[in-house]
Amino acid sequence: MPQIWIDAAYLLAAVCFILGLRFLSHPRTARRGNLVAAAGMGVALIATLLDAHITNYTWIVVGVVIGTAVGVAGARMVKMTAMPQMVALFNGVGGGAAALVASSDYLRGGATGPGDLVPVIFSAAVGSISFAGSMIAFLKLQEWMTGRPLTYPGQQVVNALVALGILAISGYLLVTASAPLYVTLVVLALLLGVAFVLPIGGADMPVVISLLNAFTGLSAAATGFVLSNTVLIVGGTLVGASGTLLTLMMSRAMGRSIANVLFSAFGSAVLVPAARGGPSQDGRTVRSGSADDVAVLLAYANSVVIVPGYGLAVAQAQHAVHELAELLEKRGVDVKYAIHPVAGRMPGHMNVLLAEANVPYEQLVEMDEINPQMERTDVALVVGANDTTNPAAKNTPGSPIYGMPIIEVDEAHNVVVLKRSLGAGFAGIDNELYYNPKTTMLFGDAKKSLSELVSAVKNV
Repeated sequence: MPQIWIDAAYLLAAVCFILGLRFLSHPRTARRGNLVAAAGMGVALIATLLDAHITNYTWIVVGVVIGTAVGVAGARMVKMTAMPQMVALFNGVGGGAAALVASSDYLRGGATGPGDLVPVIFSAAVGSISFAGSMIAFLKLQEWMTGRPLTYPGQQVVNALVALGILAISGYLLVTASAPLYVTLVVLALLLGVAFVLPIGGADMPVVISLLNAFTGLSAAATGFVLSNTVLIVGGTLVGASGTLLTLMMSRAMGRSIANVLFSAFGSAVLVPAARGGPSQDGRTVRSGSADDVAVLLAYANSVVIVPGYGLAVAQAQHAVHELAELLEKRGVDVKYAIHPVAGRMPGHMNVLLAEANVPYEQLVEMDEINPQMERTDVALVVGANDTTNPAAKNTPGSPIYGMPIIEVDEAHNVVVLKRSLGAGFAGIDNELYYNPKTTMLFGDAKKSLSELVSAVKNV
């Protein structure tokens, strides 16, 4: 195919990517955004396959077959509750692919001058960091390793030394070719990716996934320069820019700096009060109730705000909570869902789960919009959202989460919390909300508790 047509196809693909991102900015158009972006990627792939420089399609066909099989199986078999770790896994694969392409170009002698070497080395280093870091994020989210921060004395010093080693080797490789040193560079980058994510707790994982996504985009853009591929440069730059902006926005939503998220080992302290009910370590007590008690409270309320959190995802209770909401609406109750920007384990996690249960988009209300309505809310129903509802964020200076914006459920007339126990969340601190006199704890698995509430409301 003439190069002018390939360039035109790449331009069309780039436009599709931009429109896809635009549509992804709202839940109502998110599915359309995915389809538009996927169509753009299809155009880019076809145009690349028709490039005159490609003469052997054997390995390409093998890769397409394997990739398609894995992608289709993953899309159909992975549950929505496992979407965060799937995103982390796919993100890591993208970074690893970029590093492998750059490494292939370097080791076969394709990069000769600084103009070629800079994108090769950048792609290899950043792509390797993204790959290794994303794999650790996947293991934490999949609970194949602890989600708590893993730290050791002098950790930041060691990380800094590894980073300096990467920079030093990169500078040397710009003037002197050395395959062993290049391999050392990749190994150090992999080690830094692991060390970078180990001290980060599960509560900060949405920010980390977003940041690693930006890393993958930047490494892909650099690979585009290595291959002289326009659409890869544009696509990678879009991912890098959007991931960076999302990281900054999420960090701001948590009331913390990026440095604090990445280097504070947030959640390493664990304070676990009483397992179920009764007094805490400092003598405070909680009020627990039955499903029948809570059902009466909900059924005769005028307004209910449901606050979903990671516990909702773990219990796979999104359908049960929607069933309860529909039942309440039939009784004339105004029901809304309060969405915290970092609830769950990936950006937009709660939106994805509730969309799967066909919750109307109009009922999903962002934190800044719902908080002013809380003082006029009869019942706030908290399902597993621990740290994002903890009043310590606004009432307790010196608390690890002090200053973090929260869903202010403590302003509601009544609060009901569905939780397995009084155990601390990922921040590792006690939740003051549970000891509020107007809070009722309904202990147990969230899905089971919601099902009991549905039955109880029907009998009210």
